[in-house]
Amino acid sequence: MDARPDAHLDTDPVLNAQEMAVLQVFLESQGRVISRGELSRRAGLVSVNARRCDSILVSLRRVLGAESIRTVRSRGWMLEPAAFDQAHRLVGDRPAR
Repeated sequence: MDARPDAHLDTDPVLNAQEMAVLQVFLESQGRVISRGELSRRAGLVSVNARRCDSILVSLRRVLGAESIRTVRSRGWMLEPAAFDQAHRLVGDRPAR
């Protein structure tokens, strides 16, 4: 085990299946606001509690940074362009250039 206190920062965190699905929806919708309903539908979360999206977004913000997912009042959320590269790494994609 590495004795450095920041050794855990050398690797990307592992996302669960629901977090990965939500992040994939954001990547497929780059620059577009995604509503709660659309996010639930496209990420396969329609059968879970309506607030499950909120808890997944909290987890993704912890991984990507607090400013990585913008809340658009009364409309939904969108992934900030500054978070695209890290998000692609997490889902195993290479960003389109």
